[in-house]
Amino acid sequence: MPTSRSYRDQCGVARALDIVGERWALLVVRELLFVPQRFSELRHALPNASSNLLADRLRELEQHGVIHRRKLSGAQVYELTERGRKLEPIVLALGDWGSQAPAPPEPAVLSATSALIFLRRGVRRDPSAPKIVARLDLDGSVWTVRVEGGEVEVGSGEPGTADISLRTDPKTLGRLMGDRAAVDGALAEGSAALVGDREVLDRLLYGRRASAE
Repeated sequence: MPTSRSYRDQCGVARALDIVGERWALLVVRELLFVPQRFSELRHALPNASSNLLADRLRELEQHGVIHRRKLSGAQVYELTERGRKLEPIVLALGDWGSQAPAPPEPAVLSATSALIFLRRGVRRDPSAPKIVARLDLDGSVWTVRVEGGEVEVGSGEPGTADISLRTDPKTLGRLMGDRAAVDGALAEGSAALVGDREVLDRLLYGRRASAE
């Protein structure tokens, strides 16, 4: 059942936590940063949250004006409201802070959104480097990643044209971003498949670090 617990504290921090402090709430916000998602897609991204618990969090977030529902291509999707979008820098800052904490024990999950957040924020980019348009297929979901002027833009769907195409899963992508030496093995064993120039892949995944090694 949805919770109505409150800290009963007038501080803005406490009032914010009354809305997004329940378990899974901020992870729902994280998953909606790039694209609206159906309930089934959120369940896939958050497999350790039960259907009932996820439904409760979605209902609470909707009641508080953080998300709303709409029809998209005939399906009901959840997306952030303008108020909910203001949580983005908070969620990203929490991710930066939490990345220094010990990793959870296996089995652990990594969603496509989480991997793409790290791709967007975890690599130093050279503003003078050539533009990259990449097609990423992560567990069957296609994303377009554009790198230009030191900035990374992530969107769902097929790019018009792409310099490279990479098919893999989110956990493998996370592993490759953390260990450049793992790329050859992933390509050889088939856990990642590349169409295009390997040097462009290196620039996408490692930015300045590729040229520095």
